[in-house]
Amino acid sequence: MEFLKAENLCKIYGKGENEVKALDNVSFSVPKGQMTAVIGASGSGKSTLLHILGAVDKPTSGKVWLDGQDVFAQNAKNLAIFRRRQVGLIYQFYNLIPVLSAEENMILPMLMDGRKPDPSQIDEMLRLMNLTERRNHLPSQLSGGQQQRVSIGRALFTSPAVILADEPTGNLDSQNSMEIIQLLRKSNQERRQTMLIITHDENVALQCDRILTISDGRIVNDVLTGQGA
Repeated sequence: MEFLKAENLCKIYGKGENEVKALDNVSFSVPKGQMTAVIGASGSGKSTLLHILGAVDKPTSGKVWLDGQDVFAQNAKNLAIFRRRQVGLIYQFYNLIPVLSAEENMILPMLMDGRKPDPSQIDEMLRLMNLTERRNHLPSQLSGGQQQRVSIGRALFTSPAVILADEPTGNLDSQNSMEIIQLLRKSNQERRQTMLIITHDENVALQCDRILTISDGRIVNDVLTGQGA
């Protein structure tokens, strides 16, 4: 059953001779709990698609549905709440706040939403991310792999319905890349979270249940890998 659905998404930047169509009538659906890779050349529209699915950007036309809800039919206030509570974003360059500890960075979205995190939940996420001994370290005191685990813990901490990752292993070596994708897979399986992962790494893509290929703003290939149950 479809859980996340893109319906005729178009995104156009500029006008006239400067017009660029970043997405060109993109439609697909993702069942709950599926882990999907999105691949394609630079400039193909991958990041634009991810930002629209996460309601960070709005489409020129088309719709996004999450669990039967028309995402962009909401007013600005409810759309902001939707982003905070329903979407977990993971970026290539971590986006951690340098003066906050690993633990503080991880729980920040929940605090910004006016909610108080459960100490046992904090301990469990630190354990899952293998950061228990690094909870009080600043980002500058962490390795690249550890910083990315903090950013993943931050995305997972509020238990969002959808995790969207933009090149989460793009800044890491092969060993750390595999550790990161294994952490994402573990959360996907244990929490049944729906995930879309943009990647240039074929090994990462092959760990997912499904691979969507985008070219010139269109989906040109859609295959199941056999990884899913």
